[in-house]
Amino acid sequence: MTIQAHLVELERKHKTLENELHEALVHLSTDDLQIVELKRRKLMVKDQIERLKHADDTLH
Repeated sequence: MTIQAHLVELERKHKTLENELHEALVHLSTDDLQIVELKRRKLMVKDQIERLKHADDTLH
């Protein structure tokens, strides 16, 4: 998988987590731990995206 393809996949995953988090926040019955986990996963994906973008910049 190329860096660009990996970035596209990670950005798709980040958007999916963003949507899940939004839905969880809208529903008051959502467990706080579930919200924290979604935020953590979203941040991890964002960090991966930033690392790949940085790696891609250094290759060019």
